[in-house]
Amino acid sequence: MSGDLLELLGAREGIVCATGAGGKKSVLFAIAARHPGRVAFTTTVRTLPPPEALGGQVILAGEEQLEEQLRGLGPQPFLAYACPGDKPGRLAGVPGARITALHHALGFDLTLVKADGARMRWVKAPAADEPVLPPGTTTLLPVMSARALGEPLGERIAHRVERLAELVGIAPGEPFTPACAGRLLASADGLLRGAGNARVVPVINMVDDAEKLALATAAAETALELTGRFDRVVLMRLNRPDPVVAVIGAR
Repeated sequence: MSGDLLELLGAREGIVCATGAGGKKSVLFAIAARHPGRVAFTTTVRTLPPPEALGGQVILAGEEQLEEQLRGLGPQPFLAYACPGDKPGRLAGVPGARITALHHALGFDLTLVKADGARMRWVKAPAADEPVLPPGTTTLLPVMSARALGEPLGERIAHRVERLAELVGIAPGEPFTPACAGRLLASADGLLRGAGNARVVPVINMVDDAEKLALATAAAETALELTGRFDRVVLMRLNRPDPVVAVIGAR
């Protein structure tokens, strides 16, 4: 299925944003590695640079200087840009409107954007000011990890436990079931938050074995029953050559 990855994720062109938890950057970098055109990676929040294996340069500059510096690089197939972070090796977010302007001004085929943070957890609830999506976002990829499914809802697996519990209708410490995950994916206050008119393709990542596949499939089916906002959920395991494990479509 690897040849279909860009099509499955709605990531052939435009501005593609990943939100949620459990592998946002990894999903974006998998897209970048397979895209045949000119691709940029950037962020609206603090993050780490892309892996060296992707090649390309990382441009750090103030918002007003980014366009000039990016133009100076010429037509590279992949590059990353951000504002300077407050710690060594960290990138700071670029305002969404600037990302949209740079995407069009510099002729990128695809701009990939990390649009929120999750503190290395497997699942999250968005804060009131999240996600930070550039205007005109083409595709939104809400991400969660299958490793959270069936686990007690707590700080070990989740970012913003209390808010997440409220959204999915359980108490902290109770199991985060596939039904909970489906509700989170389908909620306008959950992982659909801020989607606007963008195409939405949820991703359940870290589907590592048959047990996780069964749980992730149940979560995807629940989400598809609860909303018509998207027509498929892509199950992935990114540590293999073909990262697509299954595609769960609406019935």
